[in-house]
Amino acid sequence: MKIIQAPRASAILYQLLVGQKHKETWLLPANICPVVPITFLKARVPFTFVDISAATLHMDLEQAEELIRKREVGGLLYAHTYGDPSTPADFFKSVKSLNPELLVVDDRCLCIPEFDISSLADVVLYSTGYAKVVDMGFGGYAYMRPGVEYHSVSLPFNVGHYVEMESSYKQAIQNGFQYDYHDSDWLQTSSDLPEWDEYCRHVQNALASALAQRESINKIYASRLPREFQLPEPYQTWRFNIRMPNQTQILKTIFDQGLFASSHYASLAGIMSRNHTPVADVLARDVINLFNDQNFDVERAERLCEIILSCRK
Repeated sequence: MKIIQAPRASAILYQLLVGQKHKETWLLPANICPVVPITFLKARVPFTFVDISAATLHMDLEQAEELIRKREVGGLLYAHTYGDPSTPADFFKSVKSLNPELLVVDDRCLCIPEFDISSLADVVLYSTGYAKVVDMGFGGYAYMRPGVEYHSVSLPFNVGHYVEMESSYKQAIQNGFQYDYHDSDWLQTSSDLPEWDEYCRHVQNALASALAQRESINKIYASRLPREFQLPEPYQTWRFNIRMPNQTQILKTIFDQGLFASSHYASLAGIMSRNHTPVADVLARDVINLFNDQNFDVERAERLCEIILSCRK
């Protein structure tokens, strides 16, 4: 597989999309990062959201396969919820047998970055940008099957436009209204990047400390918080994730106490499409992501546990 680099993973996705001759609808998981469907909007490629599975929290594979059997689908983007590394290789093989022209993108942006892979996907996408497992502040890369159409383009970029775009989708999600996309120069597709070998060394050097930091803080969360609220261990590297019925109250109390946590990712069905995805809605309503990266520390993790336990119903 050939290697593609860009300032961010969404730039690779955009250049992949604009390189395709046909613009059939793509399938995306409803709990994807909002920048992904906004990249589709910029590339003018239609998409529809697929609900997630209650068992795996990833894209509902049966629902996706049914859609592929019923209609023309240009591609499928499979994302690893909270960085769980498990990959449905048999599913990739199955949908490619149904439609050999269908593009499969394996979005591993929340996973631990790897540099020695084999995959049945056409594109395997990684990120070392902001808030990823290895946060270099920049950088996306992909392994791409030979023969996949890909056109490098250099778009004008304005950081202010990116800030405006980010603010607009956050407001839409917070208020529950339909997102209205207006194209702008928010996507950076080119910049001076390190040579591939140098970049790999930097990422691998940073990975050890990133994982050690997460391990030390995760031990606190895992030991202090009730196990029945914790997601399984494979979902706990990017952040430590719990599901609580009183999510809103807990988050408010955390922020009132001067700490922070998050509730990624909202279901985007109803925000960026008209369909309904009930399982993704439920996860978004319950989940709390507890920070475990370089912006957090053991002392704050201990305080966070105390707050969550005090709010427990």
